[in-house]
Amino acid sequence: MQRYSFGTIITAENNLPFASHLPFLVDQKDDQLIISSHFAKANPHSLAIADAEILVIFTEPHAYISPKNYEKLANVPTWNYIAVHAYGKARVMQTEQEHTTLLERTIKYYEADYFKQWQDLPAEFKSKMIKGITGFEITVTNLEAKSKLSQNRSEVEQHNVIDSLSKSTDTNERDIAAYMAANKK
Repeated sequence: MQRYSFGTIITAENNLPFASHLPFLVDQKDDQLIISSHFAKANPHSLAIADAEILVIFTEPHAYISPKNYEKLANVPTWNYIAVHAYGKARVMQTEQEHTTLLERTIKYYEADYFKQWQDLPAEFKSKMIKGITGFEITVTNLEAKSKLSQNRSEVEQHNVIDSLSKSTDTNERDIAAYMAANKK
């Protein structure tokens, strides 16, 4: 979740699902997992998170698996992936200080070099930006790991997939190969 921290937050209202795609901060506080982010206030999803049951899905890495990796010709392509489903309830941040802390933590996590520029921006500008967001943190109550890493395939086919993906120029494919190789040990 920390490495692939861009997730999809999902809520439901009147039995209709609603999703937004956001970068998250993932922290362990005492014995609780906390994931934090923010919406633009203009995003109607920001109004739907207070006291709602929330699902955040992290879905990286993933890779197309060609049937050329299989021993028999009678096969079809598939997809290998790793995903995490995090369930919980959100606490909406109320104060400008909470929002400032969230934004500064986000900046430091995603682009530490920008933090100096952020600090030098006029206070009025930063305050206006902060007033335009709805920050929140979700205390995770249930965590589900999902993966498909060719575990239903023979040793030879798994080796073929790992070998093929390891040679790819695509980072996701190389990451899946590394996870597959680590799970074989």
